[in-house]
Amino acid sequence: MTEDSSKEEILVNITPREVRAALLENGVLQEVYVERAARRGLVSNIYKGKVSRVLPGMQAAFVDVGLSRTAFLHVSGITQRNNGGTENRVAESQPLPEIRDLIREGEEVIVQVLKDPLGTKGARLTTFITLPSRFLVLLPNGSGVGVSSRIDDEAERERLRELATDLLDDDEAEGGVIVRTAADGASREALRADLKFLRKLWSVVQVECRKGKVKSLIHEDLPLPVRLLRDLVTSDVERILVDSSADFHKMKAFAASFLPEIEPMIELYTRRRPIFDLHGTEDEIRKALDRSFPLKSGGYLIFDQTEAMTTVDVNTGGYVGHRNLEETIFRTNLEAAVAIARQLRLRNLGGIIIIDFIDMEEAGHRQRVMEVFEASMASDHARHQIMPVSPLGLVEMTRKRTRRSLQQILCEECPNCVGQGFVMTAASVCFEIFREILRQHRQFTFDEALILAHQDVIDLLLDDEARGLAEIEEQIGKTIRLQPESLYLQDQFDVVLV
Repeated sequence: MTEDSSKEEILVNITPREVRAALLENGVLQEVYVERAARRGLVSNIYKGKVSRVLPGMQAAFVDVGLSRTAFLHVSGITQRNNGGTENRVAESQPLPEIRDLIREGEEVIVQVLKDPLGTKGARLTTFITLPSRFLVLLPNGSGVGVSSRIDDEAERERLRELATDLLDDDEAEGGVIVRTAADGASREALRADLKFLRKLWSVVQVECRKGKVKSLIHEDLPLPVRLLRDLVTSDVERILVDSSADFHKMKAFAASFLPEIEPMIELYTRRRPIFDLHGTEDEIRKALDRSFPLKSGGYLIFDQTEAMTTVDVNTGGYVGHRNLEETIFRTNLEAAVAIARQLRLRNLGGIIIIDFIDMEEAGHRQRVMEVFEASMASDHARHQIMPVSPLGLVEMTRKRTRRSLQQILCEECPNCVGQGFVMTAASVCFEIFREILRQHRQFTFDEALILAHQDVIDLLLDDEARGLAEIEEQIGKTIRLQPESLYLQDQFDVVLV
């Protein structure tokens, strides 16, 4: 580890039927993973499915894999069988073939989950199976060798590529591999052991595929405590704290068998203080659920997560600076650039993201803010692409979304406002009541009307809107009685005809 590299630690909190893991960098929370027994993530799971519908107009198919919703398989996620008999993913540079030429309704198909179900959308599938281990990802139906783009040293990239190529040649079995970031500095023996393990795993999967039932799970990814050892531990990680004795021993045993170099990092946390109270981790998670995020300078960020995209707005707030307006804006944007990069990881926001930094007059300031933002995003595990500043001064970017955001995991739609984030004012409800009374008067005969509504609405009808209520009574020639209902929401009411 270099002197200026970050120091990371992983906290693992185990409670009945829920596991949480937090990745901290220099004591600051960067990422949170939550897995619940009742709703484990599906990414990387392999299923034996049945094609229920093929949609030529969408170049896609719906596949029943036994989940509550049919899963989605796009033509780009289907492998083509060539003359040689090996399968290769459709190249992005080539025109996509007709999906009807690749798959048909009623056909059985082995698929892997690329993305968890999100909102009303089912899981996203691919037939291009991948099996990850610590250093390698096996592509059983692919070919060639790829190296993670996060390994910057060109000499190391070439070394790893040559090692992986030699191992595949010695192996003499079909398939390709991707060398993962964690393989930086790994020995030939370590890569060979990984490849041997993956070959055995693929053999087991193939057996399960042949004897498994249609619409059933063939292979499930590792549980979170063990999976994070495989996927999250890099050379920057100094220790892994676990607050469950049982899971501590499971992780130690897994590491001893497959990842002996990281076994000494795993420690059992036995102090009385909850493990997620370390470094204020629990408080940081709660803050990440808020729409507004405060900056230390006094400015703040606003995150709005919608079905189509996520928008981030930067505001100076109470920060007035010390020199001039341009300098104040520049300093706020610099701080915001670092904070946004961290919050995108922590909140696990994906898809299209639009960032509205405060407008800056000087081109040098705009360039510097973008440099800081891109540098801050460099440590993000998720694949992302940042576009230049648009003519409107907006920063457009995409971030790969494979699992639900932190908000989607921990929260649900408000039953009061049904996700709108607001409810009608008491005054608006009063006018709704007036219109409903007149509507009922034109259609039915009655002696009096009883209004059932929230206490705030009743109070308004007896106070500011008392004159309007009297005019309605005079217009219909009937008595109107009011009754507060404690269980009603502010925008709920009933007009009962007596």
